[in-house]
Amino acid sequence: MLPSVDTIDELDALVSDEAVLRPAVLDLCDRLGLVGLAVRRFDEGSLPVYAIGGDLVLKLYPRFDTTRSLREARVLEHLWGRLPLPTPRLLATDEYAGGWRFVLMSRLPGLSLAEAWPRLEAADRDRIVTESAETLAALHAMDFKALTDVVGPSDWGSFLSHRRSRALAHHRANAVPEPWLSRIPGFLDSVPLPASTELALLHTEFMRDHLTVDLRGGRRLTGLFDFEPAMIGDPAYDFVSVGLFLTRGDPRRFRRFYQAYGRAPYDPDQLLAYTLLHVYSDFPLCLHELPTPPEPRLDTLAETWFGTEG
Repeated sequence: MLPSVDTIDELDALVSDEAVLRPAVLDLCDRLGLVGLAVRRFDEGSLPVYAIGGDLVLKLYPRFDTTRSLREARVLEHLWGRLPLPTPRLLATDEYAGGWRFVLMSRLPGLSLAEAWPRLEAADRDRIVTESAETLAALHAMDFKALTDVVGPSDWGSFLSHRRSRALAHHRANAVPEPWLSRIPGFLDSVPLPASTELALLHTEFMRDHLTVDLRGGRRLTGLFDFEPAMIGDPAYDFVSVGLFLTRGDPRRFRRFYQAYGRAPYDPDQLLAYTLLHVYSDFPLCLHELPTPPEPRLDTLAETWFGTEG
């Protein structure tokens, strides 16, 4: 019932077409025995994701995203019950039709932390920073060997070299303004990234949007989700999304995160280099949403976003 989708542009067009998607989702629910449950589309996300009843989430992946579908299913299965925060429980995964695949998982309780953040008191926010850091530390400490057939890259150094070779083209295509754009190659050349490091299972988008919180009672985190972009690599890579989209340039809260995680702060220049090399790097969005220094200097920007002094 779903049309074949072969490109990102085709997927983007389909994701907004509920007249095509909803009948297919209802058909898939019937096949899964989920008859009579309310079906509600989540607004956010690059893939079609639906709440099924009050306790389930159904996520659809086109043929060209088969790898991400298999990755998310395996990582969910691997993590279930093993982190300080709950993660969704994998309930079913398979091919649906026309090359589309699905993952059916349990739904985490509460609101996304991004939605809940403005309603939280300062003490609640600090406690949540601590809880999230403890969870990321536990994720990074896990044995990932059972996942290496579906989670990559197989060689972290080669991955970084490839990202470096494409960095300027990536940011030019994302319309990074001058003078920032022309300063990116020199900055990347000036920042030595570790040739070898102790690798870890990475979330890669560890941010408020992917954490859930219960606003009742203790106002504590209730879960961590969205593992389709998981990778195996340098743990510092995960601190990019922490600094940008969890602590959001707040040096005191970033320092608190490091303390709860249990390590000394990374060099801010290293984290900005990883920001520029990140698979999902959207530098213009960061420049728009986060504080920026008065002069367009990347070394100063690194300290603004990823510093812990102040």
